[in-house]
Amino acid sequence: MGDDLTAYRAALDALFARTTGVSKFGLERTEAFLAALGRPHLAVPVLHVAGTNGKGSTCATMDAVLRAAGHRVGRYTSPHLVDFRERFLVDGRPIPPGWVVEFLGRWTPTVEALGVTFFEATTAMAFQWFVEQQVDIAVIETGLGGRLDSTNVVQPLVATVTSIGIDHVEQLGPTRELIAAEKAGIFKPGATAVIGEPDADVAGLLAEHARTRGASAIVDLWRTSPPRGISTGADGTSFELELPEGRQAVHTPLSGLHQASNCAVALLSVRAAGAPWWPGWSTACAALDGVTLPGRFQQVGNWIFDVAHNADGASVLASTLGRVPGPPVTALLCVLGDKDWRGIMAALAPRVERFVLTNAPTAPTSRAWNLSEALDHGRGQGWVVEAVPDFDEALRVAQSHGGRTVVTGSFHTVGDAMDRLHVSPLGN
Repeated sequence: MGDDLTAYRAALDALFARTTGVSKFGLERTEAFLAALGRPHLAVPVLHVAGTNGKGSTCATMDAVLRAAGHRVGRYTSPHLVDFRERFLVDGRPIPPGWVVEFLGRWTPTVEALGVTFFEATTAMAFQWFVEQQVDIAVIETGLGGRLDSTNVVQPLVATVTSIGIDHVEQLGPTRELIAAEKAGIFKPGATAVIGEPDADVAGLLAEHARTRGASAIVDLWRTSPPRGISTGADGTSFELELPEGRQAVHTPLSGLHQASNCAVALLSVRAAGAPWWPGWSTACAALDGVTLPGRFQQVGNWIFDVAHNADGASVLASTLGRVPGPPVTALLCVLGDKDWRGIMAALAPRVERFVLTNAPTAPTSRAWNLSEALDHGRGQGWVVEAVPDFDEALRVAQSHGGRTVVTGSFHTVGDAMDRLHVSPLGN
């Protein structure tokens, strides 16, 4: 077992070394690697999901509904929180370490020869694993953007864009309109386009892109089947969907007003896939009881884990904190330096008593935020803020204040906290 673990860690170290911090856009390397593998991405039906926020929740819901219909389902998401294997699930079970070692041992020379990046390699790995596992269908989440994202080699049954916000502006552009154009790049000829964006102007822009790209049909959630009567609390989120066949009551165990939109867009996406994928409303809604998603307002004792890493995500987190009653909140916060950490702090400030600012151990040093600058900014705004550079000490300090501690700011922050607190994202 020790030798196996050592081999697994060595294989991952070599793979992670292909993460340069510089995005290399284009599908050529991914397509070349997949061609060497036998084009596994074309052998599996796919539901493809893009969006600034809400992708993870939407993918988890699609997965649950498809499995309730009796299908064997692969799910590829990113990034992971604690364990690399979280990215590749088949019927909720992670990829085995031994398979990862074997795959990388065989294909690393090809990866190096083609100049394949970390994400391109993991994307190809996912499709190969799903084919070998004989999945019936795969739910595929984009990494960054859509048009030039490595996952955009697929020919999906349905392409879904959850929402559009300001994030990754260096790569995708500084406006919601430019970002929408990139996300809309996943729309394909002959595939249904599903849109979860609530803003009518941005949704209209997405719909226009879908028409231009030859989508077979367009489902615009907030214009055709808007969630109504939304209520949320510690036990999840309830709402009703306006449908041509009448109103449908829905409950998801994921908390937050935004989860009504994420859940609804997932349901409409699977329904748009048609037979044999859609099990009907009764079975689909019953399946929602089994939806879990680590790091999205996940409550474990007095800890709350949420991977909000942009201002829109932080606003949603703040709203949910206000709707789930409980003791005062301390925010343990570490944000990557190239993110809008000022906007994140401003969104959270009305809902937290204090900030404990820190450095997440796994965050890339090249993207580390300036802790002193963030401390001075927070105090200048009149907030209660302290900086504790050591992450383990920051966890202790945050909890010493009593009440609830929300850990947020990035996947690194949440994952590092879960690792130290022995909270498994895989539920074991």
